[in-house]
Amino acid sequence: MLIIEQELWDKGYNYIACIDEVGRGCLAGSVVTCAIIMPKGLLIEGVNDSKKLTAKKREQLYTLITDSALAYGIGELDCAEVDEYNIKNATKLAMVQAIENIKDKEGNRIVPDYILVDAEKLSIAIPQTNIIHGDANCHGIAAASIIAKVTRDRQMDELHKLYPEYKFNKNKGYGTKEHIEALLEYGPSAIHRKTFIKKILNNNQQLSFL
Repeated sequence: MLIIEQELWDKGYNYIACIDEVGRGCLAGSVVTCAIIMPKGLLIEGVNDSKKLTAKKREQLYTLITDSALAYGIGELDCAEVDEYNIKNATKLAMVQAIENIKDKEGNRIVPDYILVDAEKLSIAIPQTNIIHGDANCHGIAAASIIAKVTRDRQMDELHKLYPEYKFNKNKGYGTKEHIEALLEYGPSAIHRKTFIKKILNNNQQLSFL
């Protein structure tokens, strides 16, 4: 999983930022991104696409990754911004935000000299490569996916305390059967994405007239 990074290190790039997002398909909550710069040659055992790992394993790796990283940054656009920009554009904006937020352990801002992005092409004046399924094929992007996932899951656990009826601690805002049933029973909360739930609510209204 270090082949892509190693080729860039060999070309003289020192600060390679790897970027991924979490929460793209959710009905509620923010889209969260991470841009991370890992040390040259470091391969952390177990790092993989965050979706393929258990919550316990992600938490363990989160600590290992953040302790080992040279620097990282988090980006986030909330539900209102997702509705305003649409999810694809919101994801890209959050990715750029994460790059701009990259800091080392002393709080110094680090500007990467190359970026590796999972799928998306970003409007930023830094050389980049866009990798399909990057979180499964690139160690740095997989690490970024884990940091983004744990960060967002922790957010949703806190939001569960405000909106317990939707079980955000279990579904993390994704459209599970239980989540949709709660949405139809209680209506949308302040953190639901209006553009994502519109069809669900409209279909339910149509059925109620039958």
